[in-house]
Order: sequence, then C-alpha cells, then structure tokens
Amino acid sequence: MLGNDDWWRDAVVYQVYPRSFADADGDGMGDLEGVRQRLGYLSRLGVDAIWLSPFYTSPMADGGYDVADYRDVDPMFGTLADFDALVTDAHALGIRVIVDLVPNHSSDQHPWFRAGLRDRYIFRDRPNDWESIFGGPAWTQVEDGQWYLHLFAPEQPDLNWDNPEVRAEFRDILRFWLDRGVDGFRVDVAHGMIKAEGLPDVGQKDGPQAEMLGDEQVPYFDQDGVHDIYREWRPILDSYPGGRMAVAEAWVSSPERLARYVGPDELHQAFNFEFMMADFHAKSFRTVIEKSLREADLVGAPTTWVLSNHDKPRHVTRHGSLARARAATLLMLALPGSAYLYNGEELGLPEVLDLPDELRQDPAFRRRGESRDGCRVPLPWTSSGDLGWRDPWLPIPAEWARLSAEAQEDDPGSTLNLYRAALKLRKQHPALGGGTLAWLDSPKDVLAIERTPGLVVVLNTGEQPVRLDLGGEVLLSSGPLPADGTIPPDTTVWLQR
Repeated sequence: MLGNDDWWRDAVVYQVYPRSFADADGDGMGDLEGVRQRLGYLSRLGVDAIWLSPFYTSPMADGGYDVADYRDVDPMFGTLADFDALVTDAHALGIRVIVDLVPNHSSDQHPWFRAGLRDRYIFRDRPNDWESIFGGPAWTQVEDGQWYLHLFAPEQPDLNWDNPEVRAEFRDILRFWLDRGVDGFRVDVAHGMIKAEGLPDVGQKDGPQAEMLGDEQVPYFDQDGVHDIYREWRPILDSYPGGRMAVAEAWVSSPERLARYVGPDELHQAFNFEFMMADFHAKSFRTVIEKSLREADLVGAPTTWVLSNHDKPRHVTRHGSLARARAATLLMLALPGSAYLYNGEELGLPEVLDLPDELRQDPAFRRRGESRDGCRVPLPWTSSGDLGWRDPWLPIPAEWARLSAEAQEDDPGSTLNLYRAALKLRKQHPALGGGTLAWLDSPKDVLAIERTPGLVVVLNTGEQPVRLDLGGEVLLSSGPLPADGTIPPDTTVWLQR
C-alpha cells in the first residue's frame, strides 16, 4: 500500500508523544503497543504518517531526548519486537513511520560518556559565557576540574561532531533504523551539532541568549559546517527504496537560512515554526504564508505547516478559543505542502495550565521556570472512569471526559470529526495537497485563497460576520454557518466553485 517516493511533499504527519498517547500495559506510561493498538484510530483519522517522539533507552531527564542507547527501545515503551510489529502494522494500513533522531547530544548515561571518552564530547578547561536553553550556564564541571558543554540539561552533554567517530556512529544509526523499515527521521536540534571555531563568547545580551524555537544568531547554532553532515546523510537515505526522508527541526535567524537545510543533497524538509508563532489575524497569517512559500520555492521543496507540538502550548489555548483553533486548522490543511499534527489536537485539547509544580518533569521548568508539561498530558480515550488510563504519569483533567475520543466519535460536529472530514477532502480534492495558491480580494480581517482547480478557502479573523460574493458550494466549515450566507468570526470555510 506504500507507493510514491514523493509522499512527504504533501503528507499529513501525526506526531505521537509515546509517553502520553496510549497505555497498553496499564502502568500509567504510554507505550509502543498502545500506539499499535490505536493504528486503526489513526487510519480512520486519515493521516499519511506518524512521527514517534523518542522511545529509545533513556533516563528520561528530558522526556527521552536524552538518549542512552540509540539502537534500542526503553523498557518503559516496550521492546524492539514491539517496534517492528508497530512498523509492520502501520505499513499494512498505508501509514508510514518517522522516528526522532537526536544527534546534538546524548544522555550522560550513554556508554561513551560513562567511559570517559571525552574526545566524543566537548570538554574544555574553562567555560565560556554560553547559556543553556533551559536556563543557567551551558557548562558543568567534572571532578578533575574540566567542564563539559550541554546546551540543554546537564544530563545531555553535547557531542563533538568534529570527531569522525561521532559522524560514523550516526551514519550507522541511520542505517540501523532504515533497515528496520522506518520511512524517515525528524532531526532534533538539526542546527546545533557544529559550534563556531574556538567557542567564542556570545557577549553581553539582555535576556536569554537563545530560546526554544527562537531565531537568535549565536555561535553554537546554525553554523555552516552542519550542512556537511546532511550531505553525508542524504546518500544513505537515497540508497533505500520507498522515498525515505528527513525533516529538520532547525531554529535559525531567517527563512533564507532555513532554506539551506533543504535540497536534493541535504534534508527533504524543515519545520516552519513561523506559522505556529503567527497571531490569529489575517495579516499575520498572510505574511507568514507568503514568506514561507517564497522561501520554499528557492529550493524547490514544499514547506511544512505546524500549529502545535510537544514544545509549545497547544493552539486552542495559544489562539484563545477552540473556534479559532478549528479555523486555523482548516486554513493550515488547505495550504500547499505538508502538515504536521500533534497528538490530541484532533480532540481540541487545550493546554493544561494548572499542573502541580511537584508533578512537572520538564527540565526547563526546574531551571528556568517554564514548563512544556501542559501540552504533554495524556490523551483522554474514554469518557468515563479513568479516561482510558490507570494512574497516568501526569493527571488528566476530569473535564476532558467530554473531549475524549469516545465522546466525540459519533458527534458530527465534534473536532475529531472535523479533522476526519478535512483529511478525507484533502486526499480527494485535486486542489489540495501540493500545488500553488492565489490570493483573492477580501476585507482586511479576512483571508481568501483560491486553490486550483475550483477550491476557495475563506478565514474570517475579524469581530463581525462577513459576506463575500464568491459563490460555490460549502464543502466544509470550521463552525456553524448562518442561513444568511455570511461567514461568522473565527471561522474558516472551504468552498467548491
């Protein structure tokens, strides 16, 4: 069922945060078997691929992004046999599997670090002024007085990519998972492996030197040498059949810099975080869309669209309401390129803002007071009892019973069924997926887009209903439409002309 080597160009990819998706063994932690048991749900949703956040052997100092063994599954999540079964079953349903790759840093429990192989990490006699993304200094001192670099938590020492053994190791890791049938990789901190020569100070700055998903220019991110790594990786990906791909999580200073990660000799895609950061306003969305498409055209690759992920507050909360979140989703799914969904957004889940401090596990909270735990709360599957979990690792709000997959299943107006309808139309309509768009004249608070052939998309971000004489049949709307033919505020409509 898996043809088309260019599948990633217009794919809808669903991010699974394994710890919070579904729990098959009842220990309160999501696992790979839980994902496998819910593949039917994902197939009915209509996604083309799943992206699994890290499930590797890890002490979980940073939610699995501190990897101790890149070639095995942490017992919390299952076994390699569970992973193989998941891939087999996903492929049988026509769903591809993307896995996270974490090359900037390992766990301090990785055999290399524990064995004291310092040439594979970044050690020096004196620290410079670099700061951790999670807050505080980016250096920790060891017993003999030297310091090691960790751009994230102290338990995540940065690897030394000037060492050819590090490069060879990751080429082998790529082949290990490709041989097991994975269809692609999401490259974590793809801009971070190479540091400026001599490790120069950043210099005095007001506020943090760099932020999660930020665009600051600093000597430890987005150095030109990182592209040599991807030019080593691309022939490996291309040597496997079936359209194997890689997408970069790269925080860079401009779309022009981001475009450099993508091309026939580097990576296939890079995440477009500007769309996620856009305000809920027609002008903001249009500015980001135009800019993103223009820069993607420079390298002949499709852009990606993202509204939520495991690092930022869910867009129901960020945009201020479920109505706005649904409207933004229909806009995103109508844009040319590929779309990445985050588990639970199809249920309309909000950010959980009132988790007790003692339950928060994000290292950014402990070091900087900012927490990503609120978007990582386990998904509600049932509308009664324990909502599908036994003693979940983070508490699920009781009011989520009405947002559960079970509660929304048979409700034609539910957010779950809106996503299903949108993804079904996206597969069926010849104007959706790849291609181009044209802007139609509209009031300042309204976006009107034409996708050829025959589809018009209208988003009203204003405070009053609008009437546009566009004609056509309503295929889908993010919210109820009145009989007078107007489009209410915070609503997106797909029209067939």
